Amino acid sequence: MTSTETEAATEAAVMSETPAAPKPSRAAGGTAQTVGRRKEAVVRVRLVPGSGQFKLNGKPLEDYFPNKVHQQLIREPLVTVEKPESFDISANLRGGGPSGQAGALRLAIARALAEIDADDRPALKKAGFLTRDARSTERKKYGLKKARKAPQYSKR
Repeated sequence: MTSTETEAATEAAVMSETPAAPKPSRAAGGTAQTVGRRKEAVVRVRLVPGSGQFKLNGKPLEDYFPNKVHQQLIREPLVTVEKPESFDISANLRGGGPSGQAGALRLAIARALAEIDADDRPALKKAGFLTRDARSTERKKYGLKKARKAPQYSKR
C-alpha cells in the first residue's frame, strides 16, 4: 500500500464512523420571525419557546378570533408537528377580514415552525401549510356591474 492509499483508507474510516451532524437551525435560540399573507391581510409573527400562549395585537386568541373554525385553522400547523403548547406566539395583524387574517397567521406560524426545525418541513409541506394561497378578489371592470357580471342584455 502506498501512502496515498493508506491516507484514503483512514479518511474513509473516519468519515464512516462520525455521524452526520444535524442541520443547524437558522433561528437563534428556537425563536423565529416570519410573515404570512392571505387576500389583503399581512401578519408578522414571532415564535418563542414557551407555554402555548397567543398574543394577537395584544389580545388572546379567543378574544381576537371568537370563531372556533378560525381558532382551529390557526392551531393546525402546531398540531401537525405535535407541538401545540411548545411556543408562545405574538403576532401583528393588519388588513383584510377575519378569514384572511386567520389564513395569513396560519401560513406565518407554519413558516416559523419550518425555520425553527427543518425536520418539520416535510410534514408541513405535505399538509399544505407552507403554500401561500394566491387567490384574491378580482377587480371590477368598467362597463360591468361587478368583476364579471354584465348588465342585462336587451335585444330590442
